[in-house]
Amino acid sequence: MTSKLLLHVFILISVVPVLDAAFCHGSPKKTAQPNLIPIDTGVPRFIRSVPNGKLYEVGSGEDAFKIIHVYGTSYEMGYAQGQLIPNDTQRMVNAVWEYMEDQIAFHRSNTIVMSILRYSLDAALDLEELITKRFTNPKFFEEIRGISDAAHVDAKKLIRIHLIGELTKGSCSMLGAWGKAVPVADSLLQLRALDWAVDGPFKDFPQVTVYHPVNSTYGQDFANFGWTGWIGSITGMNSKQMAISEIGVSFPDETFGKESRIGVPFTNLLRDILQYDRTLDDAINRISNSKRTCDLILGVGDGKLPAFRSIEYSASVANFYDDMNMQPSAEWHPRIDNVVYYGMDWDCPSFNSVLAKQIQTYYGNITAEVVIRNIVSIVQTGNMQVAVYDLTQNIAYLSNAKATYESTGGKYAYERQYVKLDMGRLFSEKAPQLQP
Repeated sequence: MTSKLLLHVFILISVVPVLDAAFCHGSPKKTAQPNLIPIDTGVPRFIRSVPNGKLYEVGSGEDAFKIIHVYGTSYEMGYAQGQLIPNDTQRMVNAVWEYMEDQIAFHRSNTIVMSILRYSLDAALDLEELITKRFTNPKFFEEIRGISDAAHVDAKKLIRIHLIGELTKGSCSMLGAWGKAVPVADSLLQLRALDWAVDGPFKDFPQVTVYHPVNSTYGQDFANFGWTGWIGSITGMNSKQMAISEIGVSFPDETFGKESRIGVPFTNLLRDILQYDRTLDDAINRISNSKRTCDLILGVGDGKLPAFRSIEYSASVANFYDDMNMQPSAEWHPRIDNVVYYGMDWDCPSFNSVLAKQIQTYYGNITAEVVIRNIVSIVQTGNMQVAVYDLTQNIAYLSNAKATYESTGGKYAYERQYVKLDMGRLFSEKAPQLQP
């Protein structure tokens, strides 16, 4: 690759976040209504199995989604995913790639974009892979190879679409609540609300993938709440009662320092927390010692303690906050005992103030049902996906945005039906029995 091409590709990598980055603008509508749709408590329905995997469906009607169980080594777990749903995997990968190309083409009026359109998006993302590969767990690439071999999709394209998270980050909300904030003593409740591009294809392929590694070399049981063919993590929970949250930061202050493109992609770091970390301290050490990249707010909860930490995350800093030292400190972001929360961004008064008000209104009685009905729906956060984790009870509640092919219900995840997932039951699912 020539130095001139490298220069243009670096420009492209810098421009792409601007194309679809979420900004802290507007505010929740004053007419926002509670979500009173009953939570679906039905059990997953078995569809079929392969030697290292099982396919289930859960939920009802247009709010149903897939649950896939995979077992074995990284390659075997990837291969099982590709075997179980090859057509959907092909459709998802191709749709995401087309969407990414469309995002570039849409901005042809931008002279910088026009100057780099003669070079390909492939080159930009290949460079992103090149500068992050040595910081990425090699088992990630083994799983990609397994999916590729079974579903007959281009492994290179699979890798490229996984870098979209590093380029766009998304805008989201989170909270962790425990102690006096919740009605059950020694319990921890955590929110992960994802606000992302609902005009893209992800909403058409919601999927929970439950990993059952063959041994500790490949990690522990964990669940990735995402989409078909997507093996990075931005939402998920593991068998050690730990969960993750994440917010892309478009409005940092000076405390964030600098960003970088060279380091571990955050979707891989978050997945490693789920796959390998057993305690909150494990996750803190991993984040502190990682080669970090872009500006984010991360959240990690541990239901065993119970405890929750938010993390001001960038290439320059990894600052850990609880309810006593939560930042930024502002009138619109008041500290609340036994609660850590962020609405849509770091510097975002309009959403944080409404989120704080709803937390204070239901303080002492913050349950999963309250978060679903009276918090995210009023703050109007979680347009793509909402996950509420009851880490003490090992339960998760998941809602997804309206798919392109759906005809009923609200557009956004926070106004649609949630499905209750018994995570203890999912983590204990037995491997498929091989036929003699």
